[in-house]
Amino acid sequence: MLNITNLKETVESIITNSALTHEQAMIALSDVPLSYVEFFETTNEFRELCEAGCLCRMAEGNVTYQPRYILPDYEKLMREGCKFLRLDPPENLFEAIQTLEIFYRHVPSVTHYPVYLGSVDKLLEPFMDDENAYKLIKSFLIFLDRSIPDSYCHMNLGPEATRAGEMIVEIETELKNAIPSITLLYDPDITPDDFAEKCVICALNCAKPSFANHKMYRKLYDGAYGIASCYNALPIAGGSFTLSRVVLSRLAERAKDSEHFLEDLLPRAVKELCGYIENKIEFLVEKSHFFKSNFLVQEGFVKVENFTGMFGVVGMNECVNTLMEKEHKSDRYGYSEDADQLAIRILEKLQECVNSFESKYCDCTEHHFPLHAQVGIDSDYDISPGARIAIGSELPLHQHLHHCAKVHHFFPSGVGDIFPFDETAKRNPDAILDLIKGGFKEGMQYFSTYSSDSDVIRITGYLVKKSDIAKLDNGIAVPQANAKWGYYEVKNSKIYERKVRSLNGDR
Repeated sequence: MLNITNLKETVESIITNSALTHEQAMIALSDVPLSYVEFFETTNEFRELCEAGCLCRMAEGNVTYQPRYILPDYEKLMREGCKFLRLDPPENLFEAIQTLEIFYRHVPSVTHYPVYLGSVDKLLEPFMDDENAYKLIKSFLIFLDRSIPDSYCHMNLGPEATRAGEMIVEIETELKNAIPSITLLYDPDITPDDFAEKCVICALNCAKPSFANHKMYRKLYDGAYGIASCYNALPIAGGSFTLSRVVLSRLAERAKDSEHFLEDLLPRAVKELCGYIENKIEFLVEKSHFFKSNFLVQEGFVKVENFTGMFGVVGMNECVNTLMEKEHKSDRYGYSEDADQLAIRILEKLQECVNSFESKYCDCTEHHFPLHAQVGIDSDYDISPGARIAIGSELPLHQHLHHCAKVHHFFPSGVGDIFPFDETAKRNPDAILDLIKGGFKEGMQYFSTYSSDSDVIRITGYLVKKSDIAKLDNGIAVPQANAKWGYYEVKNSKIYERKVRSLNGDR
């Protein structure tokens, strides 16, 4: 609990910040009160672990009044329209785009913007006989970039190639905007190589689309899934109630050795965090207004049984290295079988402890919280996202892909790794596609890339323009809301120092 002096300082820091737009300041101010009040009791141990940085509430505040991530059933919108917004089912491309634009305006999330736009290629494909399709879709993509200024906003394509999907990729390659983020739901048995290679070229130009292993993700839930926000795999017509995380690296600093970490510290931390997540979910479902009155629920665009709670994990790289040092071993994460086996033991123990907690809700994940390789927050310092190898310690490319495959499967609700390439890779998209196929065949779940000469880059799980980072460095406001998070990630996490890969051998 923070006092009135802290409150005043927080408000003043927002309203005097010239690098914020009016809307960004307004959103930041609206989030402040939730950090200063508590609606349920927390234990002394939970509070102490939070203060020590071992557990993290992810800037949601102590309660939420809407789910963190919402994935509406947009196909239902196209079939039936929306009574609350007085939208009839669209009959042509113009109406389809207008319907989506209006609907997006009313989909909340932790960012106050929609974090999931749907499989837009499939939504628009029935209307692609319009002779003005290219112009309308280009206008639509520009609208998204200007009116939803936050690249947690996420569009899906595929796995099939469609005329709409081809056009979206072509236009995004031309526009080179950071918004929206895009994922191709990729299945080599369904997705044609020529379309996938166009997606690779687009990604090298503007860091999107990323590639999701559709063969693996489609098995997660009984119904359809989507990729939202950073790279979160969640049920359609549902999403995630909330997300909190354990910071493994900070917890490891308290350990005597790996056994103390595995058998004492980690189980206690998991128990505390699961209890906190459950309290937030119960408040959201039972007391807040969203599931009682929001039109998305009342008209069936989302259903409470399709939501889960996400248990985030960061700092595996530093955790393993710290525990190795405490046992006087020189092994390092990614470079030693012993170190990697310790990481596997940690993930197995995490999975066991988290699954031992049964949630009242979270029907779609059998009343358990799925693990999520959380991408970090702007204040993280020397904490690597999820289970990634730290920047500056990257393995040779093929070994790195193999390492990803070892750990990705522990994170059903989202995991990913990023591989920048030099500008020569644009001449060989087929070679990068082969790498993706090989990584996915081994068990890798999500692959992101961009070119070293691209202005748009992937920070951790979201996109930012380097030119916007430079403006913020000079105190100049930029439209994209999460550019300010990217600014601090660049400063704290050495994003610009990622290893740039070459198809002729890593630099």
